[in-house]
Amino acid sequence: MSGAVTHPRFAVRRGGSRSTTWWGKAWVRAVEEAAYGEADLKRGRQLARTGAVGGIAVASGSAFAAVVEGDEAWTTTVAIPVLDPVGVQALVEVVAAESGRIAALVAGELPHTLVEHAEEAGVELLPYGGEIEAHCNCEHWVAPCPHALAVLAQIAWLIDTDPFVLLALRGLARDELLARLHATTTAAEPVEDADVEADLDTAEEAVRRMRAALAELDGPRATIAP
Repeated sequence: MSGAVTHPRFAVRRGGSRSTTWWGKAWVRAVEEAAYGEADLKRGRQLARTGAVGGIAVASGSAFAAVVEGDEAWTTTVAIPVLDPVGVQALVEVVAAESGRIAALVAGELPHTLVEHAEEAGVELLPYGGEIEAHCNCEHWVAPCPHALAVLAQIAWLIDTDPFVLLALRGLARDELLARLHATTTAAEPVEDADVEADLDTAEEAVRRMRAALAELDGPRATIAP
């Protein structure tokens, strides 16, 4: 999985395993929509809480993890569609539109207005159930299987504290977003520099004119006899 970032394995959670943020809860709702039935969901949540999921590797559009159940270890991949280039650029512009948004993301927050404005620009950040795909080498008869649901449950925990995980799954990694924002800022700097240079030229011209005027005044006085 090229470019993947592997997140450490979660310890056993005996309580408080539900998402606490609005975006984490939105992810959970999508997972519930994707599940075949409540029994699979309960089994997946139990596997997630008991530490059966290994470190989750998150890459553009997908996440991978091993899930241990009993004496067996299964390999599971989940995926959601990535944004196209137009969508990526639109999302970058939405983030750049307000100075506090990147600071909020870095602080582990996903502003509701950011998601709303992204939707208005045609960009869906939070997936719906039909977008979620899952593959596992177990013999469960329907996907997503409980192993995939366990991984998806833990992804909700990841995006609870780091919304950049959600952006990475949509195809816009943290480093790429920051680089694009920097490039956007840098592109605007030449215009500002030109304005500064114009101001300096005007100031220098004013100084030259003042010196010339003073020289003319000094000249006649120098010719008057004492």
